[in-house]
Amino acid sequence: MSSFKAYGKVSESDQAKLDARRKTCRRVAIISISSIVLVCVVVAAVVGTATHNSKKGDDNGKGTLSASVKAVCDVTLYQDSCYSSLGPIVNSSNFKPEDLFKLSIQVAITELSKAATQISDQGLFKGTVTDKLSVAALKNCGELLSLALDHLNESLSGDGSLVEVVEDLKTWLSSAGTFQQSCVDGFEDAKGDLKATIEKYLKTSTELTSNSLAIVSWISKVANSVKLRRLLSHDGAAASHGMPEWLHQTDRRLIESSDLRKKANIVVAKDGSGKYKTVGAALKAVPDKSKKRTVIYVKKGVYFENVRVEKSKWNVVVVGDGMTSTIVSASLNVVDGTPTFSSATFAVFGKGFVARDIGIRNTAGAAKHQAVALMSSADQTVFYRCHIDAFQDSLYVHANRQFYRECNIYGTVDFIFGNSAVVLQNCKVFPKVPMVGQQNTITAQGKIDPNQNTGIAFQNCTISPFGDLSSVKTYLGRPWKNYSTTVYMQTFMGSLIHPDGWLPWVGTTAPDSIFYSEFQNFGPGSVTKNRVKWKGLKTITSKVAGKFTVHSFLEGTNWISDASVPYKSNL
Repeated sequence: MSSFKAYGKVSESDQAKLDARRKTCRRVAIISISSIVLVCVVVAAVVGTATHNSKKGDDNGKGTLSASVKAVCDVTLYQDSCYSSLGPIVNSSNFKPEDLFKLSIQVAITELSKAATQISDQGLFKGTVTDKLSVAALKNCGELLSLALDHLNESLSGDGSLVEVVEDLKTWLSSAGTFQQSCVDGFEDAKGDLKATIEKYLKTSTELTSNSLAIVSWISKVANSVKLRRLLSHDGAAASHGMPEWLHQTDRRLIESSDLRKKANIVVAKDGSGKYKTVGAALKAVPDKSKKRTVIYVKKGVYFENVRVEKSKWNVVVVGDGMTSTIVSASLNVVDGTPTFSSATFAVFGKGFVARDIGIRNTAGAAKHQAVALMSSADQTVFYRCHIDAFQDSLYVHANRQFYRECNIYGTVDFIFGNSAVVLQNCKVFPKVPMVGQQNTITAQGKIDPNQNTGIAFQNCTISPFGDLSSVKTYLGRPWKNYSTTVYMQTFMGSLIHPDGWLPWVGTTAPDSIFYSEFQNFGPGSVTKNRVKWKGLKTITSKVAGKFTVHSFLEGTNWISDASVPYKSNL
């Protein structure tokens, strides 16, 4: 074909199409061969493990189980749950690794469905729970368990081979575990032993979800060990331009436009010049589960409302007139009886959401404690040039994959928290003056399982005081859960950062299982010689730091490019 190109026998457009077809054919062939290789490698690994286990015989009391179940359950955190759930339905050592993985999800769905029925506000607690906060927590729990079931079902029905979608599976299963934990956390201040009761009902489903995550993580490691991931990377024309293949061509032109406001599908304006006067009303008009972008232009003004982008509202873009010109404002909070999860002024559950040039605030004030401005629970959400302002728990990066670019984030206690996989890039972080006697903590990351692909990563951000913090201790974060993961990279830290750097959640130290790190930061607050001496506070290389960049940590950048948001892919 090189001779054709040299003599102009084929036009550039025809040549590009031909090259794309050849790449597609080659990629399909690679995927087919690689899938076969993966099965062989995994089976070989299982056989090896099974052989080792068979030598134990009945020593571990599991002699009647098939060798395949023993081998797979060995990689999980909750082996007894794994044995008891898979053992009765798997009686052969001849299997495809995908089959056991799917079975592990199916048993998790069955168990979680039972638990959700028992816990729902129409279930066992109907009429027995009467205090306002617990009633609201039960309602939230029902929603969270529904989200968990959605993610488990999505994991079971994902398109493509397991190797192709393994990172999606890890994200969805990580989120399913997070949603169940958030249900339990919602009863932190409940009366009596209600939290312990809820935790008991969810114990088995949580363990089975964790087991599915462990199994797919193990398969992923096997795939990486034979370097299949590199072979399976996208090399088509759409990928090279950062555009997902499913996005319709007209939508590409729309998102690439320099002025989304002129091409908006829906206009919101307080003065009546748009079709709607509230953001909530505009969202109701968005078609459900649309693969096409719906752009909502919200004109300047302060909109006093609590906004929810429901889980059925996919690919919504909300664009304002500027982060301090278009503002959504509300004041729900824990002290007045609203659980943290439902206190958000702006809550996102619909995947593929994009917000740009808009402000979101919770005005409850420091005395009202937990009061969220923005919460995102949806996958592949992007926030660009947004103003996020509250006190305690300002930004709830709850679950799934999220990206923030050039946002201003204000708060006091744990004001960036949650258990998503999130990168904040070129953002300005402003600790504020807290209540008397309080200390500022920027992050509270909530990773609960070592196999979850979650954490908070800052890159090229700035941390500066908002107000006089000379008498306030300000820390980079504290470990909310046992596997809390937070990394600051190439970020300016003002002198407000306490020399210790990090604050324990309780007591005087932190679990050894956390992962905290600071890499190539600068400024007076970045000096690390007097940092806390925790085992989980790591000194890392550029290679390890690279794992927390957009390309690696968020597993690709197509969805960010699609939002027409600038980003730096690596270090």
